[in-house]
Amino acid sequence: MNEILNQEKSIYLQISEMIENDILRDVLLEEEKVPSTNELAKFFKINPATAAKGVNLLVDEGILYKKRGIGMFVTQGAKQAVKKKRRDAFCENFVRSLLTEAASLGIGEEELIEMIRRQNAQGVER
Repeated sequence: MNEILNQEKSIYLQISEMIENDILRDVLLEEEKVPSTNELAKFFKINPATAAKGVNLLVDEGILYKKRGIGMFVTQGAKQAVKKKRRDAFCENFVRSLLTEAASLGIGEEELIEMIRRQNAQGVER
């Protein structure tokens, strides 16, 4: 969790996304303990309540669970759940707007697919 907080979105959302990123990159594995809210607060120099809000968001989504008196842990299947959540958001935020813009420009499905293939062949970062 060596990312830096920014002003683009709420801090608690950034905290939850950083934990998700660590799960996706296998930095945090299923059934592994995640940093406590106090550790997160100290590391990022934020209010512990803000860190807790980010962690609790992941608890509400079933990505993390609490072991009373021990801390928060990554749920079994968390990586797949995060991938599904991110794929759904990608579709909603990018694919839908891409299709809307393509339709407004008269770009059909085949032409759009060919554009994507050309860009991919040119080495767009993955």
